[in-house]
Amino acid sequence: MVISWLRVPEEEELPEAVRALFQEFRERTGFVPNVARAFALSPRFPLWFRYYHALMREEGLLTREEREAMAIAISGENRCEYCVASHKRYLKDLTGDWRLSEVLAANPRRAELPPRMRALVDFALKVTHRHHEMTEEDLRPLREAGLSDEAILEAAEVAAMFNFTNRLLNALGIRPNPEYYP
Repeated sequence: MVISWLRVPEEEELPEAVRALFQEFRERTGFVPNVARAFALSPRFPLWFRYYHALMREEGLLTREEREAMAIAISGENRCEYCVASHKRYLKDLTGDWRLSEVLAANPRRAELPPRMRALVDFALKVTHRHHEMTEEDLRPLREAGLSDEAILEAAEVAAMFNFTNRLLNALGIRPNPEYYP
């Protein structure tokens, strides 16, 4: 199976730090994500991964479910096959609800969401499509949903990370692992 339109390096040629990351993936999930295999071509891959991991997997001001919902909504809008597949799987694993993941990917505006998650998804969609039109008023729904300025910054980081990563994956033809599909 083709993983990327670029050369995917063999594991033996990678620096020890990257091979150690691959081993962590195997221990945690049973496989190495194709995005890691493809991004390993870059010497900046460990930096990108540490930031991604801190933003999406560690404790934050947003719940994991909220961050995953934002990731799916953004990735669906950007038509990023890899991120839609992987983050739908992550949200389903967190919630047990495939339907929520499917609706978020297909039409996030119609997803039935709690008010705080709705505010976050709507914010993420505006960052995705009309970031240049944003004003301070766009933060009001987030504040009304109880988010602090620090949590709003985290939401903006998630939105920016997925808009960046979606474009990178799409530009390089990186395909999702079969393990992401039910």
